[in-house]
Amino acid sequence: MSLDAAVLRFAGVMVLLSVVLTTYVSPYFVWFTVFIGLNLLQSSFTRVCPAAMVFRAFGLKKGCAFE
Repeated sequence: MSLDAAVLRFAGVMVLLSVVLTTYVSPYFVWFTVFIGLNLLQSSFTRVCPAAMVFRAFGLKKGCAFE
């Protein structure tokens, strides 16, 4: 699996998890969704993604989005 695929899958799982937590646990979990969205937005401009750094440390090979 490439680094790009891992980051996209992780982001998708986190968004779905935050929606479930917001629905069934507390409406304040909507801020988790906001945080994820802001992180995705900033990484699109800066090309710096904390999740990509972690996955790279685990040895995933680079894709074309995160260099």
